[in-house]
Amino acid sequence: MSVSDFPHLNAALNALAATLLVMGWIFIRNEQVKAHRNCMLMAIAVSAAFLTCYLIYHFHAGSVKFPAYGFIRYVYFSILLTHTVLAAAVPFLVGITVYHAARGQFPKHKRIARWTLPIWLYVSVTGVVVYLMLYQMYDVSS
Repeated sequence: MSVSDFPHLNAALNALAATLLVMGWIFIRNEQVKAHRNCMLMAIAVSAAFLTCYLIYHFHAGSVKFPAYGFIRYVYFSILLTHTVLAAAVPFLVGITVYHAARGQFPKHKRIARWTLPIWLYVSVTGVVVYLMLYQMYDVSS
């Protein structure tokens, strides 16, 4: 695997994180606490792997410019802006959410998780959307 393969890997990791988040939410809604915990811990691990690969890729490749113009460019940058701003908050939100769960402070855990889950899920899904728009809709290598 070369660094040029990382965008594809990153999209797959984001998709897997989103899937694990939804599964974890379903498990907790069905009071399957152990399955919920395991899914959420896997989502953290997958997201950490994503962040590592993302940083390695951009260290080597630099920034990648979106090649299209017109309305789609505004759509892309709107998605990218919200994705980036919220992505910066995710590690802090996840850390606080996990801290409360680990301490058995489940009312506090639940209160912050109601914010953490949708933001984290949005970031994971829009990560895939950004990938599709940047690497699949247009050939950015030319």
